[in-house]
Amino acid sequence: MTAVAHEPLTPADVLLEGFLALETPEGFRAELIEGEIVVTPPPDGDHEDYIGLIVEQVLQQSQTKMQFSGNKGLKLESRGDCPKDRVIPDGTFAPRELRLYRGADSWMACKGVAMVLEVTSSRPKADREAKRRCYARGGIPLYLLVDREASSITLFSDPEKDDYREQCTRPFGKALALPEPFSFDLETADFL
Repeated sequence: MTAVAHEPLTPADVLLEGFLALETPEGFRAELIEGEIVVTPPPDGDHEDYIGLIVEQVLQQSQTKMQFSGNKGLKLESRGDCPKDRVIPDGTFAPRELRLYRGADSWMACKGVAMVLEVTSSRPKADREAKRRCYARGGIPLYLLVDREASSITLFSDPEKDDYREQCTRPFGKALALPEPFSFDLETADFL
C-alpha cells in the first residue's frame, strides 16, 4: 500500500470549505467578504423598490441590451491570506449577447459583468467599503451604490487593484449618467 502525501490545508482553505458547506435559512444569504462570513437577512420593501426602479430604467433605456440577475453569486480575487471572495450583489448586469447566466454555476466568475448594484441595508459599511474593494479586485467596470442613509447614489468606475479610481455621487432627485455600455441618465426622482 502506498501512502499519498496531502498538502496541509491553509486557514483560507478551511474557511472557504466551511463557507461553502454553510446552510442558511430561507431568504438569508451568506457571503465570504475579505475573510469574513457575512449572513444577511431578507431585505425590506424599500430596498427592493430601489432595485426595481433601477432595473426598469436599465432594461428600457440602456444602449446595449442587458440581462439582470438578482442575488447571483460571484467569485472574486482574494486579498493576502484570505480566500477568494464570494459575494452576492443585489443586482448584476451583463450584456445580453454574452448570456453569462446560462449554464453558470452558483458561484460564477465575474468576467463579462458590466455593472453590479448594491442598496445599503443592515450593514452599510460593508457595501461602501469591503464590497467596493471586492468588486474592484474582480475588475467589474462599474459599481452602483444606492446609499439610503446618505440619500445618494454613487457610481464607482475605473477599477484598479483594490479600489475604483473614479466616483460620481448624486443626491436622490438628481440624475446620474451611466457610461457605456449603458449610455443614459439614471433618474432618481422616484427615490425620494
